[in-house]
Amino acid sequence: MKKDRFEELKKQLLARIDTKDLLEVKKVNDLIRLHELDAECDKVIDRDGVSIVIENGSQKFIKSHPSMNEKMKINAQKIALEKSIKFKLKTMPAPAAPSTVEGKPKRGSLI
Repeated sequence: MKKDRFEELKKQLLARIDTKDLLEVKKVNDLIRLHELDAECDKVIDRDGVSIVIENGSQKFIKSHPSMNEKMKINAQKIALEKSIKFKLKTMPAPAAPSTVEGKPKRGSLI
């Protein structure tokens, strides 16, 4: 994600919280930082691949890229942080009246 996309995401998140609550603002800033770190891990993985070759003297073996583990940790932190943010509830429009067919109420599906 490009830097301007993170700024747009930050604006959207800030619009959905009480910006007078400094703790919630900090949570949004932390969440954006985690998204930036996740994007950095993606760049490194794209550059190096998902697995790397380790050479230890005459031994040579393949293991997963260390950034893969970091991505999993970052993802867990993002999920926990998103759950802790107190988002404002959006007001939902009232449901529309049920449609009718020839003046009779429409029957619903049995499924």
